[in-house]
Amino acid sequence: MTLSLVHLNPETGTSACLAATGSVAVGGYVNHCWRGIGACATQGLATNPWYPETIRRGLEGGLSARQVLDDVTAADADAARRQCLVMEASGRAELHTGTANQPALSAALYPGVAAAGNMLANDRVAGAMVEAFLVATCDDPQAVLAEGRSPVFRDHHDSALLGALIDALEAGLAAGGDVRGCRSVALRIESFHTAPIDLRLDWADVDPVAEMRALAGRVEAADFQAFLGSLPHH
Repeated sequence: MTLSLVHLNPETGTSACLAATGSVAVGGYVNHCWRGIGACATQGLATNPWYPETIRRGLEGGLSARQVLDDVTAADADAARRQCLVMEASGRAELHTGTANQPALSAALYPGVAAAGNMLANDRVAGAMVEAFLVATCDDPQAVLAEGRSPVFRDHHDSALLGALIDALEAGLAAGGDVRGCRSVALRIESFHTAPIDLRLDWADVDPVAEMRALAGRVEAADFQAFLGSLPHH
């Protein structure tokens, strides 16, 4: 029903997340990220919107992604209906996919970036998202993909994130995406040197990628960048 990507750069603490689904307002429920702490996507046959609060507290308290994921699913009687992707501050990701989730299921977990989805057209969607993201942000994407190395992110990595997230969305949809199509998209970026960027497309009738690129263009325009730069970031 949903495809998501999470990212954290351990060197800078910058975090990012992306989600897309065949239903309305994905950004209200699925993708979450916290600078210097981690990120998560809570989705599945039926998402649990209360997972993120517990996950953030656990990561802030020093628990690993595996530990917080085990904690939230153990406390959830409907964990079989959930798919939850968590990334910790080190860039390590962990995934829970409950047995009630509908195929195709897809996951691709690498240092610093991970993607997962359910009710997709095929199991290649998550890998396509991760590859597109790495190509857009790091110097050694093939080494990361082939050998699981930690990515060497390019200089000015943060400024490339907005476009990289949309590239990942485009690649995931081109690979098949949600079997119902893509009707809503959301992304968020948090860093220690600028205010957060939080873009949401709550319903798209035609071309969600084009609409997200248009939104991104408005964010990157000089007047909005001046406004963003005037906001407190700590």
